Amino acid sequence: MSQPIIFSIDDDPQVLRAITRDLRNRFRGDYRILNTISAKEALESLIALKNQGDTVALFLSDNRMPEMQGVEFLEKAKEVFPEAKRVLLTAYSDTEAAIKAINDVQLDYYLLKPWDPPEERLYPVLNDLLEEWEQSYVPEFKGLKLVGYQFSPKSHQLKDFLSGNLFHFKWYDFKNNQEAKSLLELNQLSEKDLPIIFLEDGSNLTNPSVVDLAKALGLKVEASADLYDTVIIGAGPSGLAAAVYAASEGLKTLLIDKRAPGGQAGTSSRIENYLGFPKGLSGSDLTRRAITQATRFGTEFLSPQEVDGLEFNDPYKTILLKSGVKINAKSVVITTGVNYRTLNAPGMGKLLGAGIYYGAANTEASFCQNKTVMVVGGGNSAGQAAMYLSKFAEKVIILIRGIGLEASMSSYLIDQIASVENIDLWTEGEISEVKGENQLESISVKFKNHEDKEQEAAALFIFIGAQAVTQWLPKLIVQDNKNFVVTGNDLKLNHEFKKIWKLKRDPYLLETSVPGVFAAGDVRSGAMNRVASAVGEGSMSISMVHRYLAEI
Repeated sequence: MSQPIIFSIDDDPQVLRAITRDLRNRFRGDYRILNTISAKEALESLIALKNQGDTVALFLSDNRMPEMQGVEFLEKAKEVFPEAKRVLLTAYSDTEAAIKAINDVQLDYYLLKPWDPPEERLYPVLNDLLEEWEQSYVPEFKGLKLVGYQFSPKSHQLKDFLSGNLFHFKWYDFKNNQEAKSLLELNQLSEKDLPIIFLEDGSNLTNPSVVDLAKALGLKVEASADLYDTVIIGAGPSGLAAAVYAASEGLKTLLIDKRAPGGQAGTSSRIENYLGFPKGLSGSDLTRRAITQATRFGTEFLSPQEVDGLEFNDPYKTILLKSGVKINAKSVVITTGVNYRTLNAPGMGKLLGAGIYYGAANTEASFCQNKTVMVVGGGNSAGQAAMYLSKFAEKVIILIRGIGLEASMSSYLIDQIASVENIDLWTEGEISEVKGENQLESISVKFKNHEDKEQEAAALFIFIGAQAVTQWLPKLIVQDNKNFVVTGNDLKLNHEFKKIWKLKRDPYLLETSVPGVFAAGDVRSGAMNRVASAVGEGSMSISMVHRYLAEI
Protein backbone atom coordinates (compact mmCIF):
# COMPACT_ATOMS: atom_id res chain seq x y z
CA MET A 1 0.00 0.00 0.00
CA SER A 2 1.45 3.36 -1.01
CA GLN A 3 1.72 6.16 1.49
CA PRO A 4 -0.80 9.01 1.41
CA ILE A 5 0.55 12.26 -0.01
CA ILE A 6 1.23 15.77 1.24
CA PHE A 7 1.24 18.06 -1.80
CA SER A 8 2.81 21.52 -1.68
CA ILE A 9 2.57 24.21 -4.39
CA ASP A 10 4.48 27.49 -4.57
CA ASP A 11 5.71 29.39 -7.61
CA ASP A 12 8.74 30.69 -5.66
CA PRO A 13 11.42 27.93 -5.88
CA GLN A 14 13.15 29.13 -2.72
CA VAL A 15 9.95 29.03 -0.67
CA LEU A 16 9.03 25.67 -2.18
CA ARG A 17 12.42 24.19 -1.21
CA ALA A 18 12.02 25.48 2.33
CA ILE A 19 8.51 24.12 2.85
CA THR A 20 9.43 20.79 1.24
CA ARG A 21 12.47 20.50 3.52
CA ASP A 22 10.37 21.12 6.63
CA LEU A 23 7.64 18.73 5.51
CA ARG A 24 10.15 15.95 4.86
CA ASN A 25 11.89 16.49 8.18
CA ARG A 26 8.68 15.79 10.06
CA PHE A 27 6.36 13.70 7.86
CA ARG A 28 8.38 11.63 5.40
CA GLY A 29 8.05 8.51 7.57
CA ASP A 30 4.28 8.40 7.05
CA TYR A 31 3.64 10.46 3.91
CA ARG A 32 5.02 10.96 0.45
CA ILE A 33 6.00 14.60 -0.01
CA LEU A 34 5.30 15.93 -3.51
CA ASN A 35 5.73 19.47 -4.79
CA THR A 36 5.57 21.65 -7.87
CA ILE A 37 5.91 25.32 -8.81
CA SER A 38 3.01 25.16 -11.27
CA ALA A 39 -0.63 25.05 -10.19
CA LYS A 40 -1.72 23.83 -13.62
CA GLU A 41 0.88 21.07 -13.56
CA ALA A 42 -0.29 20.15 -10.08
CA LEU A 43 -3.89 19.75 -11.24
CA GLU A 44 -2.78 17.49 -14.08
CA SER A 45 -0.74 15.43 -11.61
CA LEU A 46 -3.72 15.07 -9.30
CA ILE A 47 -5.79 13.42 -12.02
CA ALA A 48 -2.98 10.94 -12.66
CA LEU A 49 -2.63 10.22 -8.95
CA LYS A 50 -6.38 9.64 -8.68
CA ASN A 51 -6.29 7.20 -11.60
CA GLN A 52 -3.44 5.31 -9.93
CA GLY A 53 -5.42 4.93 -6.70
CA ASP A 54 -3.24 7.25 -4.65
CA THR A 55 -4.65 9.55 -1.97
CA VAL A 56 -3.73 13.11 -1.07
CA ALA A 57 -4.04 13.81 2.66
CA LEU A 58 -3.18 17.51 2.64
CA PHE A 59 -2.64 20.36 0.19
CA LEU A 60 -0.40 23.27 1.14
CA SER A 61 -0.63 26.05 -1.42
CA ASP A 62 0.76 29.54 -1.76
CA ASN A 63 -1.96 32.13 -2.30
CA ARG A 64 -0.42 34.49 -4.89
CA MET A 65 0.62 32.45 -7.94
CA PRO A 66 0.74 33.62 -11.57
CA GLU A 67 -1.29 30.77 -13.12
CA MET A 68 -4.11 30.95 -10.59
CA GLN A 69 -4.69 32.07 -7.03
CA GLY A 70 -4.09 29.52 -4.30
CA VAL A 71 -7.75 29.67 -3.25
CA GLU A 72 -8.80 28.80 -6.81
CA PHE A 73 -6.30 25.93 -6.93
CA LEU A 74 -7.55 24.48 -3.64
CA GLU A 75 -11.11 24.69 -4.88
CA LYS A 76 -10.22 22.73 -8.03
CA ALA A 77 -8.11 20.25 -6.04
CA LYS A 78 -11.09 19.60 -3.79
CA GLU A 79 -12.99 18.24 -6.80
CA VAL A 80 -10.34 15.54 -7.22
CA PHE A 81 -9.60 14.77 -3.56
CA PRO A 82 -12.57 16.13 -1.58
CA GLU A 83 -11.44 14.66 1.75
CA ALA A 84 -7.95 16.19 1.67
CA LYS A 85 -7.16 18.97 4.12
CA ARG A 86 -6.55 22.36 2.53
CA VAL A 87 -4.06 24.88 3.91
CA LEU A 88 -3.20 28.26 2.40
CA LEU A 89 0.22 29.90 2.74
CA THR A 90 -0.24 33.64 2.74
CA ALA A 91 1.37 36.94 3.59
CA TYR A 92 -0.07 39.09 6.37
CA SER A 93 -1.56 41.47 3.80
CA ASP A 94 -3.68 38.62 2.36
CA THR A 95 -5.23 37.38 5.60
CA GLU A 96 -8.61 38.89 4.75
CA ALA A 97 -8.81 36.77 1.60
CA ALA A 98 -7.73 33.71 3.57
CA ILE A 99 -10.43 34.24 6.18
CA LYS A 100 -13.03 34.64 3.42
CA ALA A 101 -11.82 31.38 1.90
CA ILE A 102 -12.67 29.51 5.11
CA ASN A 103 -16.34 29.95 4.24
CA ASP A 104 -16.13 30.09 0.43
CA VAL A 105 -14.06 26.94 -0.21
CA GLN A 106 -14.05 25.32 3.25
CA LEU A 107 -10.40 26.15 3.77
CA ASP A 108 -9.11 24.21 6.79
CA TYR A 109 -6.40 26.64 7.85
CA TYR A 110 -4.18 29.46 6.68
CA LEU A 111 -0.52 29.91 7.67
CA LEU A 112 1.40 33.14 7.58
CA LYS A 113 4.82 33.39 5.97
CA PRO A 114 7.41 32.93 7.34
CA TRP A 115 6.51 29.87 9.40
CA ASP A 116 9.78 29.68 11.37
CA PRO A 117 10.25 27.97 13.72
CA PRO A 118 8.23 25.11 12.16
CA GLU A 119 8.06 23.31 15.53
CA GLU A 120 5.82 26.12 16.76
CA ARG A 121 4.15 27.59 13.69
CA LEU A 122 3.85 24.74 11.19
CA TYR A 123 3.96 21.24 12.67
CA PRO A 124 1.29 21.62 15.39
CA VAL A 125 -1.28 22.81 12.82
CA LEU A 126 -0.46 20.13 10.25
CA ASN A 127 -0.29 17.40 12.91
CA ASP A 128 -3.79 18.29 14.05
CA LEU A 129 -5.20 18.41 10.51
CA LEU A 130 -3.56 15.14 9.50
CA GLU A 131 -4.75 13.43 12.66
CA GLU A 132 -8.30 14.54 11.87
CA TRP A 133 -7.92 13.41 8.25
CA GLU A 134 -6.67 10.00 9.39
CA GLN A 135 -9.87 9.43 11.37
CA SER A 136 -11.80 8.87 8.14
CA TYR A 137 -9.02 7.67 5.81
CA VAL A 138 -9.60 4.07 4.72
CA PRO A 139 -7.34 3.22 1.76
CA GLU A 140 -7.81 -0.53 1.99
CA PHE A 141 -9.91 -1.69 4.83
CA LYS A 142 -8.03 -3.52 7.57
CA GLY A 143 -9.88 -3.29 10.84
CA LEU A 144 -13.07 -4.22 12.63
CA LYS A 145 -15.84 -5.70 10.51
CA LEU A 146 -19.42 -6.00 11.69
CA VAL A 147 -21.79 -8.34 9.87
CA GLY A 148 -25.48 -8.32 10.66
CA TYR A 149 -28.94 -7.39 9.43
CA GLN A 150 -29.67 -3.73 8.74
CA PHE A 151 -32.97 -3.88 10.63
CA SER A 152 -31.71 -5.81 13.64
CA PRO A 153 -31.85 -3.84 16.92
CA LYS A 154 -28.80 -5.77 18.17
CA SER A 155 -26.82 -4.85 15.06
CA HIS A 156 -27.79 -1.21 15.54
CA GLN A 157 -26.72 -1.36 19.19
CA LEU A 158 -23.26 -2.64 18.23
CA LYS A 159 -22.89 -0.09 15.42
CA ASP A 160 -23.90 2.68 17.78
CA PHE A 161 -21.44 1.50 20.42
CA LEU A 162 -18.53 1.29 17.99
CA SER A 163 -19.31 4.70 16.50
CA GLY A 164 -19.76 6.31 19.89
CA ASN A 165 -16.44 4.95 21.11
CA LEU A 166 -14.71 6.22 17.96
CA PHE A 167 -13.80 2.81 16.56
CA HIS A 168 -13.52 2.64 12.81
CA PHE A 169 -15.31 -0.36 11.41
CA LYS A 170 -16.89 -1.60 8.22
CA TRP A 171 -20.56 -2.55 8.24
CA TYR A 172 -21.80 -5.45 6.11
CA ASP A 173 -25.53 -5.94 5.66
CA PHE A 174 -25.75 -9.71 5.39
CA LYS A 175 -28.91 -9.61 3.32
CA ASN A 176 -27.41 -7.48 0.54
CA ASN A 177 -23.67 -8.06 0.69
CA GLN A 178 -21.95 -10.99 -0.97
CA GLU A 179 -18.68 -10.27 0.82
CA ALA A 180 -20.48 -10.69 4.15
CA LYS A 181 -21.75 -14.10 3.10
CA SER A 182 -18.25 -15.08 1.99
CA LEU A 183 -16.84 -14.04 5.37
CA LEU A 184 -19.29 -16.30 7.18
CA GLU A 185 -18.66 -19.21 4.84
CA LEU A 186 -14.88 -18.82 5.18
CA ASN A 187 -15.12 -18.88 8.96
CA GLN A 188 -17.70 -21.70 9.06
CA LEU A 189 -20.30 -19.45 10.64
CA SER A 190 -24.03 -19.27 9.96
CA GLU A 191 -26.85 -16.75 10.07
CA LYS A 192 -27.81 -17.82 13.60
CA ASP A 193 -24.45 -16.40 14.79
CA LEU A 194 -25.30 -12.86 13.63
CA PRO A 195 -24.36 -10.19 14.42
CA ILE A 196 -20.69 -11.07 14.18
CA ILE A 197 -17.65 -8.89 14.88
CA PHE A 198 -14.43 -9.74 13.07
CA LEU A 199 -11.51 -8.31 15.05
CA GLU A 200 -8.27 -6.95 13.63
CA ASP A 201 -6.34 -10.09 14.63
CA GLY A 202 -8.71 -12.25 12.54
CA SER A 203 -10.72 -13.69 15.42
CA ASN A 204 -14.45 -13.14 15.75
CA LEU A 205 -17.22 -12.64 18.30
CA THR A 206 -20.65 -14.09 17.56
CA ASN A 207 -23.70 -12.23 18.83
CA PRO A 208 -21.60 -10.46 21.49
CA SER A 209 -22.90 -8.27 24.30
CA VAL A 210 -21.65 -4.70 24.34
CA VAL A 211 -19.54 -5.47 27.43
CA ASP A 212 -17.95 -8.51 25.74
CA LEU A 213 -17.16 -6.39 22.71
CA ALA A 214 -15.66 -3.67 24.89
CA LYS A 215 -13.39 -6.19 26.62
CA ALA A 216 -12.27 -7.62 23.29
CA LEU A 217 -11.43 -4.12 22.08
CA GLY A 218 -9.34 -3.39 25.16
CA LEU A 219 -11.71 -0.90 26.76
CA LYS A 220 -11.56 -0.63 30.52
CA VAL A 221 -14.65 -2.04 32.21
CA GLU A 222 -13.35 -2.50 35.77
CA ALA A 223 -12.05 0.10 38.23
CA SER A 224 -8.46 -0.31 39.36
CA ALA A 225 -8.54 1.52 42.71
CA ASP A 226 -10.38 1.06 46.00
CA LEU A 227 -10.99 4.78 46.52
CA TYR A 228 -11.10 7.83 44.23
CA ASP A 229 -10.98 11.52 45.04
CA THR A 230 -13.84 12.06 42.61
CA VAL A 231 -16.02 9.85 40.45
CA ILE A 232 -17.71 11.55 37.48
CA ILE A 233 -20.84 9.79 36.24
CA GLY A 234 -21.59 10.55 32.59
CA ALA A 235 -19.05 11.31 29.87
CA GLY A 236 -20.79 14.04 27.90
CA PRO A 237 -19.14 17.45 27.43
CA SER A 238 -19.70 18.37 31.09
CA GLY A 239 -18.30 15.10 32.41
CA LEU A 240 -15.32 15.21 30.07
CA ALA A 241 -14.51 18.78 31.11
CA ALA A 242 -14.77 17.82 34.77
CA ALA A 243 -12.44 14.87 34.16
CA VAL A 244 -9.86 17.04 32.41
CA TYR A 245 -9.77 19.57 35.23
CA ALA A 246 -9.91 17.03 38.05
CA ALA A 247 -7.11 14.85 36.71
CA SER A 248 -4.95 17.78 35.61
CA GLU A 249 -5.20 19.20 39.12
CA GLY A 250 -3.98 16.03 40.77
CA LEU A 251 -7.22 14.35 41.82
CA LYS A 252 -7.52 10.58 41.46
CA THR A 253 -10.35 10.61 38.93
CA LEU A 254 -12.73 7.98 37.58
CA LEU A 255 -15.10 8.71 34.69
CA ILE A 256 -17.97 6.28 34.02
CA ASP A 257 -20.39 6.08 31.10
CA LYS A 258 -22.93 3.44 30.18
CA ARG A 259 -22.39 3.78 26.43
CA ALA A 260 -19.60 5.97 25.09
CA PRO A 261 -17.94 9.35 25.61
CA GLY A 262 -19.52 12.46 24.12
CA GLY A 263 -23.16 12.20 25.19
CA GLN A 264 -25.76 13.67 22.82
CA ALA A 265 -23.21 16.21 21.60
CA GLY A 266 -20.93 13.36 20.55
CA THR A 267 -23.50 12.21 17.99
CA SER A 268 -23.76 15.65 16.37
CA SER A 269 -22.56 15.77 12.78
CA ARG A 270 -21.51 19.42 13.09
CA ILE A 271 -21.27 21.89 15.97
CA GLU A 272 -20.76 25.30 14.38
CA ASN A 273 -21.16 27.72 17.29
CA TYR A 274 -18.46 26.37 19.61
CA LEU A 275 -15.86 28.96 20.50
CA GLY A 276 -12.52 28.67 18.70
CA PHE A 277 -13.68 26.53 15.74
CA PRO A 278 -14.70 28.89 12.92
CA LYS A 279 -15.38 25.99 10.57
CA GLY A 280 -17.23 24.08 13.26
CA LEU A 281 -16.35 20.56 14.32
CA SER A 282 -18.17 17.27 14.60
CA GLY A 283 -19.31 15.88 17.91
CA SER A 284 -17.05 12.88 17.43
CA ASP A 285 -14.04 15.14 16.85
CA LEU A 286 -14.78 17.13 19.99
CA THR A 287 -15.19 13.87 21.91
CA ARG A 288 -11.94 12.44 20.57
CA ARG A 289 -10.01 15.51 21.60
CA ALA A 290 -11.63 15.64 25.04
CA ILE A 291 -11.25 11.97 26.00
CA THR A 292 -7.65 12.00 24.78
CA GLN A 293 -6.96 15.05 26.92
CA ALA A 294 -8.68 13.58 29.98
CA THR A 295 -6.88 10.24 29.82
CA ARG A 296 -3.53 11.93 29.13
CA PHE A 297 -3.88 13.69 32.48
CA GLY A 298 -4.58 10.37 34.20
CA THR A 299 -8.37 10.01 34.17
CA GLU A 300 -9.48 6.39 34.40
CA PHE A 301 -12.41 5.80 32.05
CA LEU A 302 -14.88 2.93 32.43
CA SER A 303 -17.19 2.17 29.51
CA PRO A 304 -19.66 0.59 29.06
CA GLN A 305 -20.69 0.55 32.71
CA GLU A 306 -24.05 1.73 34.00
CA VAL A 307 -24.45 3.25 37.46
CA ASP A 308 -27.49 1.92 39.30
CA GLY A 309 -27.39 3.90 42.53
CA LEU A 310 -25.49 5.82 45.21
CA GLU A 311 -24.98 5.08 48.88
CA PHE A 312 -23.64 7.49 51.49
CA ASN A 313 -21.41 6.71 54.45
CA ASP A 314 -20.26 10.17 55.46
CA PRO A 315 -17.87 11.41 54.23
CA TYR A 316 -17.55 8.62 51.63
CA LYS A 317 -19.83 7.82 48.73
CA THR A 318 -20.37 4.40 47.17
CA ILE A 319 -21.25 4.12 43.49
CA LEU A 320 -23.28 1.01 42.70
CA LEU A 321 -22.79 -0.38 39.21
CA LYS A 322 -25.50 -2.41 37.50
CA SER A 323 -23.00 -5.26 37.31
CA GLY A 324 -23.02 -5.45 41.12
CA VAL A 325 -19.59 -3.85 41.58
CA LYS A 326 -19.19 -1.08 44.20
CA ILE A 327 -16.78 1.84 43.82
CA ASN A 328 -15.84 4.19 46.67
CA ALA A 329 -15.22 7.91 46.30
CA LYS A 330 -14.72 11.01 48.40
CA SER A 331 -16.85 13.08 46.01
CA VAL A 332 -19.18 12.53 43.08
CA VAL A 333 -20.03 14.70 40.06
CA ILE A 334 -23.28 13.81 38.30
CA THR A 335 -23.12 14.64 34.58
CA THR A 336 -25.53 12.08 33.15
CA GLY A 337 -27.27 14.65 30.95
CA VAL A 338 -30.60 13.99 29.24
CA ASN A 339 -32.17 11.45 26.92
CA TYR A 340 -34.54 12.19 24.07
CA ARG A 341 -38.20 11.80 25.01
CA THR A 342 -39.78 8.62 23.70
CA LEU A 343 -42.65 8.62 21.23
CA ASN A 344 -45.54 6.31 22.05
CA ALA A 345 -47.36 6.20 18.72
CA PRO A 346 -48.74 2.80 17.66
CA GLY A 347 -46.11 0.59 16.03
CA MET A 348 -43.10 2.34 17.58
CA GLY A 349 -42.05 -0.46 19.93
CA LYS A 350 -41.57 -3.27 17.46
CA LEU A 351 -39.69 -1.10 14.94
CA LEU A 352 -37.19 0.47 17.33
CA GLY A 353 -33.76 -0.24 15.85
CA ALA A 354 -35.42 -1.43 12.64
CA GLY A 355 -35.79 1.93 10.96
CA ILE A 356 -36.69 3.99 14.06
CA TYR A 357 -33.83 5.54 16.02
CA TYR A 358 -33.34 7.99 18.85
CA GLY A 359 -30.47 10.15 17.67
CA ALA A 360 -28.06 7.88 15.74
CA ALA A 361 -28.19 9.91 12.50
CA ASN A 362 -24.44 9.44 11.97
CA THR A 363 -24.59 5.69 12.60
CA GLU A 364 -27.38 4.94 10.12
CA ALA A 365 -26.87 7.69 7.52
CA SER A 366 -25.27 5.49 4.87
CA PHE A 367 -28.34 3.25 4.83
CA CYS A 368 -30.47 6.28 3.89
CA GLN A 369 -28.84 6.65 0.47
CA ASN A 370 -31.48 7.73 -2.07
CA LYS A 371 -34.34 7.15 0.38
CA THR A 372 -36.88 9.35 2.17
CA VAL A 373 -36.32 9.82 5.90
CA MET A 374 -38.01 11.86 8.63
CA VAL A 375 -36.46 13.81 11.50
CA VAL A 376 -38.72 14.68 14.43
CA GLY A 377 -37.69 17.67 16.51
CA GLY A 378 -36.98 21.37 16.18
CA GLY A 379 -33.77 21.80 18.18
CA ASN A 380 -30.19 22.15 17.00
CA SER A 381 -29.57 18.39 17.23
CA ALA A 382 -32.47 17.73 14.88
CA GLY A 383 -31.31 20.45 12.49
CA GLN A 384 -27.74 19.16 12.42
CA ALA A 385 -29.01 15.63 11.81
CA ALA A 386 -31.21 16.80 8.93
CA MET A 387 -28.30 18.63 7.32
CA TYR A 388 -26.10 15.54 7.60
CA LEU A 389 -28.77 13.14 6.34
CA SER A 390 -29.48 15.40 3.36
CA LYS A 391 -26.09 14.39 1.97
CA PHE A 392 -27.33 10.80 1.70
CA ALA A 393 -31.12 10.75 1.52
CA GLU A 394 -33.17 11.68 -1.50
CA LYS A 395 -35.51 13.61 0.79
CA VAL A 396 -35.40 14.65 4.46
CA ILE A 397 -38.58 15.75 6.19
CA ILE A 398 -38.33 17.70 9.45
CA LEU A 399 -41.54 17.36 11.49
CA ILE A 400 -42.28 19.77 14.35
CA ARG A 401 -45.35 20.55 16.46
CA GLY A 402 -44.80 24.33 16.35
CA ILE A 403 -45.34 26.86 13.58
CA GLY A 404 -41.62 27.33 12.86
CA LEU A 405 -38.07 26.65 13.95
CA GLU A 406 -37.19 30.12 15.21
CA ALA A 407 -38.12 29.45 18.84
CA SER A 408 -35.92 26.37 19.23
CA MET A 409 -33.11 26.38 16.66
CA SER A 410 -30.09 28.62 16.06
CA SER A 411 -30.58 31.06 13.19
CA TYR A 412 -27.44 29.93 11.30
CA LEU A 413 -28.86 26.41 11.19
CA ILE A 414 -32.30 27.58 10.07
CA ASP A 415 -30.61 29.45 7.18
CA GLN A 416 -28.61 26.36 6.21
CA ILE A 417 -31.72 24.16 6.19
CA ALA A 418 -33.61 26.69 4.04
CA SER A 419 -30.83 26.55 1.46
CA VAL A 420 -30.93 22.74 1.03
CA GLU A 421 -33.35 21.64 -1.68
CA ASN A 422 -34.01 18.12 -0.41
CA ILE A 423 -35.05 19.16 3.11
CA ASP A 424 -38.76 19.83 3.68
CA LEU A 425 -40.22 21.32 6.87
CA TRP A 426 -43.61 20.05 8.08
CA THR A 427 -45.09 22.17 10.85
CA GLU A 428 -47.91 21.74 13.38
CA GLY A 429 -47.92 17.97 13.04
CA GLU A 430 -47.42 14.88 15.18
CA ILE A 431 -46.80 11.23 14.40
CA SER A 432 -49.98 9.24 14.89
CA GLU A 433 -48.74 5.82 13.76
CA VAL A 434 -45.79 4.03 12.18
CA LYS A 435 -46.18 0.96 9.98
CA GLY A 436 -44.01 -1.91 8.83
CA GLU A 437 -43.55 -5.62 9.35
CA ASN A 438 -39.85 -6.22 9.90
CA GLN A 439 -38.74 -2.67 9.12
CA LEU A 440 -40.21 0.82 8.96
CA GLU A 441 -42.27 1.34 5.81
CA SER A 442 -44.46 4.39 6.40
CA ILE A 443 -45.27 7.14 8.91
CA SER A 444 -48.72 8.62 9.53
CA VAL A 445 -48.83 12.28 10.56
CA LYS A 446 -51.80 14.17 12.01
CA PHE A 447 -51.73 17.93 11.58
CA LYS A 448 -53.29 20.63 13.72
CA ASN A 449 -55.81 21.38 10.93
CA HIS A 450 -56.97 17.72 11.27
CA GLU A 451 -55.42 16.73 7.95
CA ASP A 452 -53.85 13.26 7.91
CA LYS A 453 -50.90 12.31 5.73
CA GLU A 454 -49.14 8.98 5.27
CA GLN A 455 -45.53 9.19 4.13
CA GLU A 456 -43.42 6.31 2.92
CA ALA A 457 -40.10 6.46 4.76
CA ALA A 458 -37.08 4.23 5.26
CA ALA A 459 -36.03 5.72 8.59
CA LEU A 460 -37.30 7.90 11.42
CA PHE A 461 -34.83 9.81 13.62
CA ILE A 462 -36.23 11.23 16.85
CA PHE A 463 -34.73 14.30 18.55
CA ILE A 464 -37.46 15.55 20.86
CA GLY A 465 -37.64 16.70 24.45
CA ALA A 466 -35.15 16.29 27.24
CA GLN A 467 -35.66 13.69 29.95
CA ALA A 468 -33.12 13.97 32.75
CA VAL A 469 -31.18 10.74 33.33
CA THR A 470 -31.85 10.71 37.07
CA GLN A 471 -34.04 7.64 37.60
CA TRP A 472 -31.09 5.91 39.28
CA LEU A 473 -30.56 8.56 41.93
CA PRO A 474 -31.64 8.04 45.56
CA LYS A 475 -34.38 10.23 47.05
CA LEU A 476 -31.81 12.09 49.14
CA ILE A 477 -30.77 13.90 45.94
CA VAL A 478 -33.43 16.58 45.55
CA GLN A 479 -34.94 16.91 42.08
CA ASP A 480 -37.37 19.44 40.60
CA ASN A 481 -40.79 18.58 39.21
CA LYS A 482 -39.20 17.51 35.91
CA ASN A 483 -36.63 15.25 37.61
CA PHE A 484 -33.63 17.54 37.07
CA VAL A 485 -31.15 17.77 39.95
CA VAL A 486 -31.48 20.87 42.14
CA THR A 487 -28.24 22.54 43.28
CA GLY A 488 -26.87 25.51 45.19
CA ASN A 489 -29.14 28.27 46.42
CA ASP A 490 -32.13 26.74 44.62
CA LEU A 491 -32.12 24.07 47.32
CA LYS A 492 -33.18 26.74 49.83
CA LEU A 493 -36.50 27.03 48.01
CA ASN A 494 -37.32 23.49 49.09
CA HIS A 495 -39.56 23.63 52.17
CA GLU A 496 -37.61 20.76 53.74
CA PHE A 497 -34.20 22.32 53.14
CA LYS A 498 -33.35 22.69 56.84
CA LYS A 499 -34.22 19.05 57.46
CA ILE A 500 -32.08 17.92 54.55
CA TRP A 501 -29.02 20.18 54.80
CA LYS A 502 -27.12 19.88 58.08
CA LEU A 503 -23.87 21.75 57.37
CA LYS A 504 -23.30 25.24 58.76
CA ARG A 505 -22.32 26.54 55.31
CA ASP A 506 -24.68 26.90 52.37
CA PRO A 507 -24.47 24.42 49.46
CA TYR A 508 -21.92 25.36 46.84
CA LEU A 509 -23.31 26.59 43.52
CA LEU A 510 -23.28 23.15 41.84
CA GLU A 511 -23.63 21.06 45.00
CA THR A 512 -26.69 18.86 45.46
CA SER A 513 -28.64 18.20 48.66
CA VAL A 514 -25.94 15.70 49.68
CA PRO A 515 -22.62 17.38 50.60
CA GLY A 516 -19.83 16.32 48.26
CA VAL A 517 -22.19 15.28 45.48
CA PHE A 518 -22.29 17.80 42.63
CA ALA A 519 -24.28 18.09 39.40
CA ALA A 520 -23.26 19.82 36.17
CA GLY A 521 -24.50 20.16 32.63
CA ASP A 522 -27.93 19.32 31.22
CA VAL A 523 -28.91 17.09 34.16
CA ARG A 524 -28.90 20.09 36.50
CA SER A 525 -32.07 22.08 37.11
CA GLY A 526 -31.83 25.47 35.42
CA ALA A 527 -28.85 24.58 33.23
CA MET A 528 -28.52 26.13 29.79
CA ASN A 529 -28.61 23.41 27.14
CA ARG A 530 -25.50 24.32 25.17
CA VAL A 531 -22.21 22.48 24.77
CA ALA A 532 -20.15 25.47 25.91
CA SER A 533 -22.18 25.96 29.07
CA ALA A 534 -21.97 22.24 29.89
CA VAL A 535 -18.20 22.37 29.51
CA GLY A 536 -18.09 25.45 31.74
CA GLU A 537 -20.17 23.83 34.46
CA GLY A 538 -18.11 20.65 34.36
CA SER A 539 -14.92 22.64 34.75
CA MET A 540 -16.41 24.78 37.53
CA SER A 541 -17.64 21.75 39.49
CA ILE A 542 -14.07 20.66 40.16
CA SER A 543 -13.20 23.90 41.93
CA MET A 544 -16.07 23.09 44.31
CA VAL A 545 -14.87 19.50 44.67
CA HIS A 546 -11.53 20.89 45.85
CA ARG A 547 -13.26 23.10 48.43
CA TYR A 548 -15.31 20.17 49.68
CA LEU A 549 -12.31 17.82 49.90
CA ALA A 550 -10.49 20.41 51.98
CA GLU A 551 -13.30 20.18 54.55
CA ILE A 552 -13.22 16.42 55.15
